[in-house]
Formats: sequence, C-alpha cells, structure tokens
Amino acid sequence: MTNPINSASLSTLASLGTMGTNETRTGKGNWFEAFGEAWGKALDTQADQITNQADIVSQGGDKPSDITQLTTESMRMSFMANSSHTSIDSVSKALETMARKN
Repeated sequence: MTNPINSASLSTLASLGTMGTNETRTGKGNWFEAFGEAWGKALDTQADQITNQADIVSQGGDKPSDITQLTTESMRMSFMANSSHTSIDSVSKALETMARKN
C-alpha cells in the first residue's frame, strides 16, 4: 500500500509559500493555482490506487483482505476529497477577505 500523498506532493505543497509575484508575472501561475494542482495530483494518485485495487478484486481477488483494502482506499479518497474542498474553500475565503481590505 502506497501513501497517495507522497514526498513529491508534499514538496509541491511546501513550495507554495515561496512562489512570489515574479512567477505570476512570468506566466507560471500563482500559488493558489499550484495549491489546487497539487491537490488534484494527490487525488489522481489516490484514484489510481482505487483502480488498481478494484482490478485485483475484479480478477478474482475476493479475499476479505482484498475487499477491505479496496474499502480502505475508497474511504481515503473520500477523506482526501473532503480535505481538499475544505482547504481550497478556506484559502479562497481568506483571499476574498484580503481583497476586501485592500
């Protein structure tokens, strides 16, 4: 079982705070876009985990451990999707508040 939020995803998320206006002006996007992209990649990775485990089950892997693993991966996806929504929503509300104060 592989953790869907791997070191590359964490590295991408960690680097978001270092992106400044120069990156935005050069067309590389802004940190909010990078934040969403990092979440998208993490969710894609988890979706691949679910697909792989579903393939095992559909090819006769009907052991309780196989089915439990598929359930676990699906529940992890649900948790990650809720977390991504919550974090993106929180950041967008903070940006909106900052925009009103300027």
